Amino acid sequence: MTHDAAKDGKPPGFTVLLGALGVVYGDIGTSPLYTIRASLSEFHVLDQEHVLGVLSILFWLLILIASVKYVMLILRADNRGEGGTLALMELAVRGKKGRIRWVLTVLALIGASLFYGDSMITPAISVLSAIEGVGVVSHTLDHLIVPLSVVVLAALFMIQSRGTGAVGKLFGPIMLVWFVAIGLLGAWRIVQMPSILLALNPMWALSFIADAPWGTFLLLGAVVLALTGAEALYADMGHYGRPAIQRAWFGLVLPALVLCYFGQGALLLADPTAISNPFFLLAPSWALAPLVALATAATVIASQSVISGAFSVTRQAVQLGFWPRMTILHTSAREEGQIYLPRVNMLLFVAVLILVLAFQSSERLAHAYGFAVTGTMLMTSMLAFTVLPGRSTGARRVLWMLLLTLFLVTDILLFSSNALKIVEGGWLPLVVGLSILTLMLTWKRGREQIHDTLAGDHQPLKSFMEALEQYPPTRVEGTAVFMSMIVDTVPPALLHNLKHNKVLHEQVLFLHVRSSDVPYVPFDERFELERLSRSSWQAVATWGFKQEPNVPQLLEQIGHAHPELNLDPMQTSYFLSRQTVIVVRRLPLRMRWRRSLFAFMARNATRSTRFYKIPPNRVVEMGMQLEL
Repeated sequence: MTHDAAKDGKPPGFTVLLGALGVVYGDIGTSPLYTIRASLSEFHVLDQEHVLGVLSILFWLLILIASVKYVMLILRADNRGEGGTLALMELAVRGKKGRIRWVLTVLALIGASLFYGDSMITPAISVLSAIEGVGVVSHTLDHLIVPLSVVVLAALFMIQSRGTGAVGKLFGPIMLVWFVAIGLLGAWRIVQMPSILLALNPMWALSFIADAPWGTFLLLGAVVLALTGAEALYADMGHYGRPAIQRAWFGLVLPALVLCYFGQGALLLADPTAISNPFFLLAPSWALAPLVALATAATVIASQSVISGAFSVTRQAVQLGFWPRMTILHTSAREEGQIYLPRVNMLLFVAVLILVLAFQSSERLAHAYGFAVTGTMLMTSMLAFTVLPGRSTGARRVLWMLLLTLFLVTDILLFSSNALKIVEGGWLPLVVGLSILTLMLTWKRGREQIHDTLAGDHQPLKSFMEALEQYPPTRVEGTAVFMSMIVDTVPPALLHNLKHNKVLHEQVLFLHVRSSDVPYVPFDERFELERLSRSSWQAVATWGFKQEPNVPQLLEQIGHAHPELNLDPMQTSYFLSRQTVIVVRRLPLRMRWRRSLFAFMARNATRSTRFYKIPPNRVVEMGMQLEL
């Protein structure tokens, strides 16, 4: 629905803009709940210089990073309309080999790994910050904040299996009401204290930096919370297209955020004690309860967006070979992007629950939040540095280099500031990121070792099948489909079948499935078919990294295009090799632990029959053991 407007060059309609509000801007849209309090609560005395200086820094970061870097520039680094760290990685490594390819891949995986930390912290901090509004209504309700947060989060994760299609129709209108409401509340306070608009002058930011450079550096760790969700603008580009994201940002989201931040600043100039919860104290007393309800709905939407993002990143990692096969369920018959991963959902819920019970307030979680966000932003800038300048020449290329250098320096400052908070909570996304990165690299390396082992004693497929035609074994009716890990190589399942069963089907198809470096491969470009001998063929099928392989559907397509190949489902049998990884015990521990980790991941991967949508009653599995 969204690619069309972008591709046709037509301006996005109101429905598309409304959808972008609900999916793309939930995270950054709820940042005003905690950013100002986290940024200004460290000052013992809140005077005009502090408030105007911090607001000026926050405003110009929103302009420089969110508006210029992401909305105007990074959105141009699309992989056939798709964005996100892994999509950018495929662009960055295209055509590169050796060490530089490995370095760029690791940078992208670091960004993706830190995104999982973000996916854990966002639901916890967002829902906690919204429910904390009940404490503003009445302090007698403070003890209910954590239990209510747990209930809201439990309900959120429980409905994931039902899909977001029906609920998603409400997301856009709710976020529209949210942005209008926070903008009006901010404007109301600004009218009462118009001097707060002086913070629009960058001289206030520069003066604040000059007076306290080290203090400003430390402050960046809190101010960066205003940018949480900027990465989602890029990651969700494939859903709504660049024009819709840009128009929604400049037309509503940015003005509403600026009004809300400046309104909180105006409130603090008039009443410094409001620092206890400047967002909810923006509202008059009669509007507090409705604002808490609206904030809770908005934070649920923000959480929903980041959970869906975790599902999407995991699917991309599986397709690109960085993660074991997992069960992926579609929750919509029309929208391919609406998916549900039961294991990821369960692990995220457990992690979020632990965070809420351990930290118990959004203020404590704020220290952990910035590290994940700035880490992902830094990786994006480094990858963009290798992609965007290459698309231009001459003076335009020089301009790209200068802009990206500015962004890179800014991201390094933001990341370094948050790195100082590792002891205060930043260790959490760091540990999560390192763990996920280790798992991804272990799986990728393990699969490469298995590939090399199998390729080491390979036999050329074409000559082998031609020899079988001359000295044929007993032939039986039907067609055998052998899933092949390596193209042009005799699969182990065929050798095992000939050795033990001593028969061969009338027709044989060798099928190799691979993932492309583009998000979507058109249906008519799905496969290449080669005839190997009188009764055997080899097909190489390609799916994009945002698509899921469906082997029976592919065989139906091949059968229509090549009727000489009998692929009737009732006469087709599938032969697969089931590999059991055995870790060599005599190896030293430093070499054995990653092999053991890979073996554990392999044992818990989703069965290939389920992953490729192959009917279980048509499958013959040939077991084999591989030593690592």
